[in-house]
Amino acid sequence: MKENKQNSNYKYFAFISYNSKDIKWGKRLQRKLEEYKMPATLCSERGWERKPIKPIFFAPTDIQPGGLSDELKERLRASRNLIVICSPNSAKSEWVGREIEFFHSLGRGKKIHFFIVDGIPNSGGEDTECFNPIVKKLGIPEILGANIHEKAFRYPWLNRERAYVQLITKLLDVEFDYIWQRHKRRLIELTIYRIIGVLLVIATLFGVWINSRSVDVSVRLHETTCHNSQLPPMEDAIITMTLDNETKCDTIKKEGEAMLFHNIPQKFVGNEVRITCRVANFHNIDTTMILSQYMALNICRDTIRYGNIHFQLYDLEADRPLSNKRIVIDGRETTSDANGFVDMYIPLKEQKREYGIESDVPLNENSIVMPCDKYTVITVMGN
Repeated sequence: MKENKQNSNYKYFAFISYNSKDIKWGKRLQRKLEEYKMPATLCSERGWERKPIKPIFFAPTDIQPGGLSDELKERLRASRNLIVICSPNSAKSEWVGREIEFFHSLGRGKKIHFFIVDGIPNSGGEDTECFNPIVKKLGIPEILGANIHEKAFRYPWLNRERAYVQLITKLLDVEFDYIWQRHKRRLIELTIYRIIGVLLVIATLFGVWINSRSVDVSVRLHETTCHNSQLPPMEDAIITMTLDNETKCDTIKKEGEAMLFHNIPQKFVGNEVRITCRVANFHNIDTTMILSQYMALNICRDTIRYGNIHFQLYDLEADRPLSNKRIVIDGRETTSDANGFVDMYIPLKEQKREYGIESDVPLNENSIVMPCDKYTVITVMGN
């Protein structure tokens, strides 16, 4: 039977003949050929689609391999090309030989192509020969084939790619070097994209690791008001930190200490968090700050607590407040008002826990202990 020259009469672009032990190569080759894109300019010149090598008949995807049945013969008749996967396995295969012989009988000897995956061409050895004996018997001239083990390059994967391109150019009858140079450029681009992809994945994983790992945040308190050694030192400062819906709390026992918030997720570092601080004799803090591993909170002493002196001068025996009486508080002179109240403010740097008191009237106390308020009373001695 003569080969039909009209491509439209062929259902399959190629038929893959193989031994079942080489099935992985059959599947791989089918996928590689059907997905291969040819240059757009060449496709335009020859009227091809961008993926011209399809469909490929491969038995596992259509029918079960077996004897050369009428159905299998029909598949061979409907195939423009025959691709033989060559290896010592297929060289010993009776069915591979029959498929080659039948396809050759159709008058398509020049359309038989060899793809060598194992063995040595024309070695003659039982365990090394990769060509089926029927090839020599039929005198098929093209017996070199595309060999994935041909050592054209240092890297085996590149030799495999070269063999794929060799087969493709033979199937399409195009210049090998033109397609191979383009294919190498695509491989370089693909390699670059893969490297970039790997780097992006690494960067993403690194970012996830950075954001998920925990850090310890150190917090110190710094007094911004002038220091006065006569006043009680800072102690038991309660600091809270709010992270989303979680609140962490700890205490600084004395001035100069650093407090550590443990296991703070890295993702919060560099973002705003709410921080509060409560400590006796100082103003409370409730603010938002940019979180860092080392933080300092500025605190101000409450200048009123030990600085505002306020009491009432009272005569218990007469049961009345004493107005317009001269009062000397720690060397500072003032006068009680009409209701007997005494008010005086002492600057922070001069404040004390206790102030001495003197008056023109005899007092039952000669000092006042801070803090004091409107309910504090200084009584006078009875006459």
